[in-house]
Amino acid sequence: MKWLLRSFLALVVLLVAGVAWWLFTQRHEALPPSRTTEARLQDPELIARGAYLATVGDCAACHTAQGGKPYAGGRALPTPFGDVPAPNLTPDDATGLGQWSFDAFWRALHEGVGRDGHALYPAFPYTSYTRVRRQDAFALFAYLRSLPPVRGETASPSLRFPYDLRASLATWRALYFRPGEFVPDPKQSDEWNRGAYLVQGLGHCNECHVARDNLGGLPRNETLTGGQIPAQNWYAPDLSTRAHGGLEGWSADDIVALLKTGQSAKGAAFGPMADVVMQSTQHMHEDDLRAIATYLQSLPPRPARAAGGSEVDATALIDRGGKLYAQQCAGCHGKDGQGVAGVYPPLAANASVTEPTGINAIRIVLLGGFAPSTAAHPRPYSMPPFAQQLNDADVAAVVSYIRYAWGNDAHPVMERDVANYRHTPVE
Repeated sequence: MKWLLRSFLALVVLLVAGVAWWLFTQRHEALPPSRTTEARLQDPELIARGAYLATVGDCAACHTAQGGKPYAGGRALPTPFGDVPAPNLTPDDATGLGQWSFDAFWRALHEGVGRDGHALYPAFPYTSYTRVRRQDAFALFAYLRSLPPVRGETASPSLRFPYDLRASLATWRALYFRPGEFVPDPKQSDEWNRGAYLVQGLGHCNECHVARDNLGGLPRNETLTGGQIPAQNWYAPDLSTRAHGGLEGWSADDIVALLKTGQSAKGAAFGPMADVVMQSTQHMHEDDLRAIATYLQSLPPRPARAAGGSEVDATALIDRGGKLYAQQCAGCHGKDGQGVAGVYPPLAANASVTEPTGINAIRIVLLGGFAPSTAAHPRPYSMPPFAQQLNDADVAAVVSYIRYAWGNDAHPVMERDVANYRHTPVE
């Protein structure tokens, strides 16, 4: 009888989703091209501003396949539900934006709806891009229209059932998406509002720096509280600089330095964030980076972490990890975990070390740590991988030690966690 009940409930859900989808498509019919003035789209100043905004949004990172032409699409974006290929953004008539009007482009950013009227999969972060102002969207469109056209077909998404049914998107959107441009807070400074606009909109920082639920939705009442990046197995830390925040104690200068150079007195950018720094934030204007820092420093304090119970003899594990650290790590990071300024990042009070899961520290020990090469820091030192030198028990011990030592006070990691991430593909 239980399977009958489950089947009935599944049928009801699909019927509701189907009705919601029909209503959605009736409201979102494909728009005819509008009469956007070509002269305006060819304005060099507008195109230059659009190029900068595309860099702020890190658009090329997703819309450029490895070894492919910039913005020509083809890269498969991994999600827990399957892969979604990023489309071609060059002005090719057949496969890109050549036949798109600005109104259609605006609707894609603001409402998450394609030119054909179909809802877009939220691998495209329109949940953040909806905040982008129309004039900035127009500049971005002008820049993309100025690119050399490249013919590049976009493959179909390879999503598992029932996520491959576009009808289910109507239900997802009803639960998680509310379109709306950024509205400045009159109680805050111009700098704060600029930072909020960049972080919440084109920067789409919350798409990674908050935990998603089982349906891939973002919580409405949490902002930049940290979370595991789906399908990539890295942890994007909490970005509050106040009590119990992931960046507790970071100054505005620390934040700007990390975003500009990939390094700061508090730590370095690794994993997906290294790519963001290399392709996006290092190229941003100083005043925009300062605005972002001002906004992040206004994030509220976080609740104190609950003490986590250990499944292992923590004393013996940490003692073993301390001996391994002295042998393998102290030569660079120092006996006190302070590292060497501008060369080796500190491990004490390092957000990548103390984040809740331990994923980042495990993966860096296994795979190595590679800070981004930037104009301000073109030849950063890298940490070699230890996957061949240390077994799973060794890695668990040394990671548990650095998460405990020097006042870090984060819970130990398990040997089984190391085994899991040792075989996780690099993204």
